[in-house]
Amino acid sequence: MRGILQADAAAAASAYLAWWDLAGVDCATAEDPVDWLRPAGPAQPAAPAIQAPQQEKPASLEGFHDWLANDPHQPERRWPGAPILPQGKAQASLMVVTDMPDPADMTAGTLLADRAGQLFDAMLAAIGLVRADIYLASLFLSRPPGGMVEAADLGAAAVRMRTQIALAAPRRLLILGDRTVRTLLPPPNSMTGEGARMIKDLQFFNHDGGNVPAFATFHPRLLLGQPAAKAECWRTLQRLIEEE
Repeated sequence: MRGILQADAAAAASAYLAWWDLAGVDCATAEDPVDWLRPAGPAQPAAPAIQAPQQEKPASLEGFHDWLANDPHQPERRWPGAPILPQGKAQASLMVVTDMPDPADMTAGTLLADRAGQLFDAMLAAIGLVRADIYLASLFLSRPPGGMVEAADLGAAAVRMRTQIALAAPRRLLILGDRTVRTLLPPPNSMTGEGARMIKDLQFFNHDGGNVPAFATFHPRLLLGQPAAKAECWRTLQRLIEEE
């Protein structure tokens, strides 16, 4: 009886292996992936990877704006919506940097629109400025789905912004919002709140051409929901005035 069972088991195993062999599985494991659907014939060499040509950094602010608007390799090309380019002229008394357009900004086609824009204009008025006096830019020119960006895109945006600040050459820099601060100027003496980080002391932002006095405060969108934070924001604006 034992011999009959052993013979049946051996036959079943042989039939099982033959079935997989007919299916194209001729080994248990392999180091390289196999395209089982490829036509029979000699193996074709893999095509070399195509890399995007390296482009020199623009040498002027006007050229930089043109590069932002037309370069197909900018991260915003993967996202919906028309890009919102920086506004203002070089050597402004103040450059303001935010993280990205809000949904209302994308609709209006300008940064800091709607209620957040009204509060921002009031902040500027408190230090004797209007939008025409400043250079306004954002880390990202449009808004990705859900407002979420990858770490690699943040790194690329930081490098891009350092070049932009060097070309804009402002006298002072104001950074709005936690994400913008952490991307551009992560300070050791920071205060973390709900979606915002404050810098208590004057910092210097290093860019491609040197450095510039930098201050950071809450984004107007957060101040609309947390009015108590306006007092800390006002103190930051006072320090900015004193540095002029």
